[in-house]
Amino acid sequence: MAGRIEDYALIGDMQTAALVCRDGTADWLCLPRFDSQAAFAGLLGTEEHGFWRIGPAHPSGAAPPHADRRRYRGDSLVLESEWDTPRGTVRVIDFMPPRDGAPQLIRIVEGVSGRVPMRSALRMRFAYGRVVPWVHKVGDRTVAVAGPDSVWLDTSADTFGKDLTTYSDFTVSPGERVAFTISWQPSHREAPALPDPEGSLTATEDFWREWVEHCTYHGPYRDAVVRSLITLKALTYAPTGGIVAAPTTSLPEDIGGSRNWDYRFTWLRDAAITLSSLLRTGYREEARAWREWLLRAVAGDPENLQIMYGIAGERELGEAELPWLPGYENSGPVRIGNGAADQLQLDVYGEVTEALHLAHMTGLARNDYASLLQLRLIGYLEDHWNEPDEGIWEVRGPRRHFVHSKVMAWVAVDRTIKLIEAGDVDGPLERWRELRDDIHRDVCEHGYDKERNTFTQSYGSKELDASLLLIPQMGFLPPDDKRVIGTIEAIQRELSTPDGFILRYPTAGDDAGVDGLEGDEGAFLACSFWLADDLAMIGRVDEARQLFEKLLGLRNDLGLLAEEWDPRLQRQVGNFPQAFSHVPLIDTALRLTASSAFGG
Repeated sequence: MAGRIEDYALIGDMQTAALVCRDGTADWLCLPRFDSQAAFAGLLGTEEHGFWRIGPAHPSGAAPPHADRRRYRGDSLVLESEWDTPRGTVRVIDFMPPRDGAPQLIRIVEGVSGRVPMRSALRMRFAYGRVVPWVHKVGDRTVAVAGPDSVWLDTSADTFGKDLTTYSDFTVSPGERVAFTISWQPSHREAPALPDPEGSLTATEDFWREWVEHCTYHGPYRDAVVRSLITLKALTYAPTGGIVAAPTTSLPEDIGGSRNWDYRFTWLRDAAITLSSLLRTGYREEARAWREWLLRAVAGDPENLQIMYGIAGERELGEAELPWLPGYENSGPVRIGNGAADQLQLDVYGEVTEALHLAHMTGLARNDYASLLQLRLIGYLEDHWNEPDEGIWEVRGPRRHFVHSKVMAWVAVDRTIKLIEAGDVDGPLERWRELRDDIHRDVCEHGYDKERNTFTQSYGSKELDASLLLIPQMGFLPPDDKRVIGTIEAIQRELSTPDGFILRYPTAGDDAGVDGLEGDEGAFLACSFWLADDLAMIGRVDEARQLFEKLLGLRNDLGLLAEEWDPRLQRQVGNFPQAFSHVPLIDTALRLTASSAFGG
């Protein structure tokens, strides 16, 4: 059985990623890309669906022991796990080197004290656990082959096969190191080059150390910010600049429920806000790469802008279910692809325009097509902003006039007006100023409940929505506006969990709720960070700081966050790690640091 979601560590090479549990089991790995079929899918099923465990030998039938300690090596994505056993202490170093050839997962076992018996158990299963490969020896190397895939295992330890699994039993003494490497290669190609585990370890640590040195944030939350930045960098697909929302699919928002989605794609919204955080902390190269990815993905067709694309800009992301996988803790169905790609979400135009505006304001070299794209996006909004849509949360119910969508349409027009006013592009300035005013007036007339002094989720509704917390952050209204303060306080009253975290919107249990889905979900972590931001903006800085530090306490021991927090089960839920949780962590840290600097 898979571990708790927060029991996992992330390692990756900025093209794919693996999740490694506290017991030394890699339960999730897609090869060769984030969105490829999984070779280890035990996370969403059982050990029969693929895994790789390295840890102290333990009795047959007993649960493998959890590591007594684990950490990332400094500011890197190199994981160290240590076990104290009756026979001594052993360390396992796990990492994926930034790719220069075949993708590799390298695991180095190091003796610390005593003589510790160890076992490696590798069960390759291609096609999300459905296909058993042909495993055989080629000289001193072991290769697993099925269809288009081959995975090569290299180690100095002796190996043997049993029960369709490749094992290695060995003992390590103090200072002794035994390396294991798996490398993926298309099955029709010749064998990948022999790995150099020790050299790759040095190169990987050097890469991350040098990357982190560019960080311009040096405030009191630096450790949390840097870990979040490393996580966001790990979720970036290096060849194209696309950014995945998370490296996993179908980790449930409701344990045992059906709110299970594939997040291994580039949401324009998630990528845009990720870009914002990277720019604000000194990372312009990632911004440039993402802008180029955006221009390629949208190409000459901005009128048909999708809310998400594949990591190389693919448009077809058809959703399907994998019935042979029971799902994480029997939370089915397991889905691949994402049908929400065809939805209309007008807020995306605002997020993309805001990201392009910020890139321009922070000195990123001008790109004429990016400016043209921005103008064409506003041209589309001019004709469509007043239509209903599916909104930021991708509801699968009927379209509505979501307030957040209208606010972000206003943001798109506002930022483009600023671009024109600065003399950087030409556009119909007066007409778009009128458009900006029209959208603002429409939201304030139809999206605001005067009796309760709060904005609402959609026009004519009584429900609240945590996305309304972004109204002051986007500059739609000033923080001291009574409507803003009323909305913040209403969300605190009506969408808070008992421990003070924030739900996205009300759900309806066994009935289909406002999002068209049955079941409930946990507190959405991004929304809780947004509340902390708003509290700081309206002068309640101490309360904001307390909430922020409480949120930091939800991170696992390695500083990672999933999408949500289940207040009943007191555990993380949803896809993991989640960019949409780590981005607002960075943003709130920056705001609180600025508030402290100015005496807030």
